[in-house]
Amino acid sequence: MSTELSDRVREIAGARGVSESEVFEQALERGLEDLWEDLVLTRYLAGKIDRETAVERVGRSTVERADQEVRIVEDDVDWGLNA
Repeated sequence: MSTELSDRVREIAGARGVSESEVFEQALERGLEDLWEDLVLTRYLAGKIDRETAVERVGRSTVERADQEVRIVEDDVDWGLNA
């Protein structure tokens, strides 16, 4: 582990009053949650799972945000092609 990473872990642990191992545990949980959400949304947007399954796995607001982001990108592409 790099010195910079070790310093950050120590600083976070000190600021929160928790052990360094707890900081690592929280970081792992957050990272896994992000990776899980990314996997589910990728499968949903690729048509590999349906909307309700995606909602069950990551929540309605997360799926709605992904749908909105797709619409925004599609609108930008349409605008760019027709400008």
